[in-house]
Amino acid sequence: MLLKRKSIEREESLRPASDGSRKTHTRKIRYAPVTLSEQGGVRYLHFGTEWIQGAMRLKKPNWLELEYSRKMMSWLFFKKEPRAICQLGLGAGSLTKFCYYQFPACITTAVELNPDVIAVCKSMFALPEPDDRLRILEMDALDFVNDVNNFNTFDILHVDLYDATARGPVLDTPEFYAACKKCLVFDGIMTVNLFGDHSSFGKNMAALCKSFEKVVCLTPTEEGNVIALAFRKRPELKDDELKARAAEIRDKTGLPAKKWIKDFRKALL
Repeated sequence: MLLKRKSIEREESLRPASDGSRKTHTRKIRYAPVTLSEQGGVRYLHFGTEWIQGAMRLKKPNWLELEYSRKMMSWLFFKKEPRAICQLGLGAGSLTKFCYYQFPACITTAVELNPDVIAVCKSMFALPEPDDRLRILEMDALDFVNDVNNFNTFDILHVDLYDATARGPVLDTPEFYAACKKCLVFDGIMTVNLFGDHSSFGKNMAALCKSFEKVVCLTPTEEGNVIALAFRKRPELKDDELKARAAEIRDKTGLPAKKWIKDFRKALL
């Protein structure tokens, strides 16, 4: 059985009912409140605390406003034309929107447990309605990655699973990451948002390294986010290819890929 860290969104549903039973499927989950703030032309998503769960610049709604979210796209060095991308944890929908508009030949899937987050993303963060290229699934990421129908399906997994307490990822066990690996194609890549200065960092890195062929961490953001790239198959990329690919990524997406070359060069060359 996979273990899930307690979160304020889930623990209420796991408490015994008044008769002492644990019929969790009949109990209504109590989620943290979804709240918003705006400053300097940027709208922020919160879960009832000061922690930022996502952001959107009002004049550039499809851009990746937060640095860590831009780094989550660093897999572009290794995958030019993904066919299927999955986001575990919708946040403000930034990565989902970016992938949806950047890759018209790709099917983008977002998995989010809290229905209020999905509703707010549609009404306040310009998340498009689902269509034949976009799936928005209201379900637990743990159930999703353990569904055999999702095995060997995705070129890319984005994992950004935090609750209102922001005390490290809600799902972080070796078993969870092993299930994520099963959902990737043979050369698929997973990017995970971690806190570099948090006690959960070492635990997550150990779990990732146990399941994946190669794990690379990018330099921390100013806020302390560390993006880990987990490769199902060890990547092969020459130094001159890194430079050329960075230019291609910048020209196509506007992402500052040149800044990430140093991290990949150190880890892979």
